[in-house]
Amino acid sequence: MQASIFTAVILPTALAIMMLGMGLSLVPEDFQRVRKYPKAVSIGLISQLVFLPIIGFVIAKIVPMQPAIAMGLMIVALCPGGVSSNIITFLAKGDVALSVTLTAVSSVITVFTIPVFANLAFQHFIGETAAIALPIGSTILQIFLITLLPIGLGMGVRQIFPELARRLEKVTSRLAIALLAAIILILLVREWNRLPGFIVQVGVGVVLLNVVSMFAGVYISKLFKLNPPQQICIAIEVGLQNGTLAIAITAGLLNNPDMAVPAAVYSLFMYVTGLIAIFYGRRLAAINVEEKVLESKF
Repeated sequence: MQASIFTAVILPTALAIMMLGMGLSLVPEDFQRVRKYPKAVSIGLISQLVFLPIIGFVIAKIVPMQPAIAMGLMIVALCPGGVSSNIITFLAKGDVALSVTLTAVSSVITVFTIPVFANLAFQHFIGETAAIALPIGSTILQIFLITLLPIGLGMGVRQIFPELARRLEKVTSRLAIALLAAIILILLVREWNRLPGFIVQVGVGVVLLNVVSMFAGVYISKLFKLNPPQQICIAIEVGLQNGTLAIAITAGLLNNPDMAVPAAVYSLFMYVTGLIAIFYGRRLAAINVEEKVLESKF
């Protein structure tokens, strides 16, 4: 769970490559659409920044677990969506522009909210206060380099060389799936010996946090009558958090390996539900296409 070449170099590089491929599929109109329909952005942010921490707190109180483990689970719930959520939304045929917007905005907001709410959680579960402060400049720079810069480059290629972008998009879509599978495999290999112990300690809490939050995202977005791609996006954004950041906070800033256990297990399990979301989203997109074809015939 400590920082390594994989988490510091290989993983961010792989994610940046996938984001480049995603950018090849986007045009400026995608983001203008998000600005025209701010309801989806508001619902996504409220679900992620308000409802998700509440879900995490309820689970930490109901499911029997050690105080350090409960604190670690809360840190995961307080983190923003990771870059993986953008990639999985892309592969699941969700609203990618909305996903990127939610990730970028929530990542900046949580730089300020994590210290406040994490301190309250630390006092509640551990009975002490702790100074938790994220390096604002480097955090925003990391978000920019891994997320916004490659997407911008991909969009630039599409604007200048549209035919090349269309050909590359097909290749990068397959490459994204392959890289995602490779990341899962590497994470499993790295943590294989510790995995059984991790699952015993935090399995129930992590599974509940991941699954309940995804369902909450779906039903909240349905309640407000968002379209299917937006529903898929919000379910993934609320359900898949930045586990790498959670590990950095717990194992690094708080220097507590026990607190990092929920984030480590979560980082593995979220890809399982992420793959399910991909299959569900693609199936839903195919059904919508079939329905539109039938409607056009009558």
